[in-house]
Amino acid sequence: MIITIGGDVCVTDSNKEMFANTETNKLFTNVIDVFAASDINFVNLECALTESENRIKKFGPNLKGPKSTAAVLKKAGIDYCSLSNNHTFDFGIGGLMDTVDALNENKITYTGIGDNDLDARKDLIIEHEGKKIAFITVCEHEYSYALPDRIGTRVYDPYDTSDDIVKAKKNADYVIVIYHGGKEHCRYPSPRLRKLCRSMANHGADVVLCQHSHCIGCYEKYNNCHIMYGQGNFHFTGMNPDESEMWSTGMLVQLEFTNESKIKFIPTVAENGGIRLANDIEKAKLLKELDGRNAELENDAWLNGWHKFCEENKKTYTEAIVGGNLDWFSHYLDCEAHTDVWRELYPTWNMTNEK
Repeated sequence: MIITIGGDVCVTDSNKEMFANTETNKLFTNVIDVFAASDINFVNLECALTESENRIKKFGPNLKGPKSTAAVLKKAGIDYCSLSNNHTFDFGIGGLMDTVDALNENKITYTGIGDNDLDARKDLIIEHEGKKIAFITVCEHEYSYALPDRIGTRVYDPYDTSDDIVKAKKNADYVIVIYHGGKEHCRYPSPRLRKLCRSMANHGADVVLCQHSHCIGCYEKYNNCHIMYGQGNFHFTGMNPDESEMWSTGMLVQLEFTNESKIKFIPTVAENGGIRLANDIEKAKLLKELDGRNAELENDAWLNGWHKFCEENKKTYTEAIVGGNLDWFSHYLDCEAHTDVWRELYPTWNMTNEK
């Protein structure tokens, strides 16, 4: 059994016409061959599929694509997707319902949302070759998460999510957790993120994949669990003017479950509004760089990389206080990834006393 998992998929101005015209071959090129050879294909859909203009209030862009996007994904070979991310609710309940309708019309099974916070805690169970695979997809507290009285995404909770993993492991052969979080544009996990991913492994997860960072991060195998701290973008082209290598490259994760779980990384590159498999030179470079960061997880070098990133972005966080923008500040406090940066930049006196 082979499972292929892609990271973030989003329609952008660079390719919205291609999605509208269902130009699947231009959008996915030879990546389609990878999906064709896989038993289960799963991605994160990080935009609403709607014509609505009813944008929610938020910092950052409100992302959407045409409803025909679902047909493109289906034609490319994708049968499953997560909606648990920080852009699913960008156009409110109406936009979310449009997205659900588009996925249903194209027979793409989705997970990661619910009518309320309790209903959202439903696992996706896929049965294949006599095995049960449980997908648990969660996101951090940023704009889209369900409330006790409102539809939304399945949010990460240090207690609930751990309980959900334990429960899923009792009924499934393999548990795959998709965690939509971590700091954008940072190739290293925060100390909190690494600790929680390892905790999920200790509670029974076989695979933990972190998405959302928009860059390829690093990988480790811990307690027989595969943990990827950042897959990079899958299909999210044209959002940055310079289309840097960090933004335009990603890793498909391919899992094979036999007597033991095996993992394989397949690099992809954005190009001309679509994506393709990395050529031999690109592939060798991206995998070598990944191996280098993986090695840094074995010593304190990853902590240095995390701290350097926080220092480079200090001005943004300082201005949230100095500028007196309480809406901005409250958002930073709500979202775990932003709180990680606060703690790194502004340690409490307890962290420095007696040093």
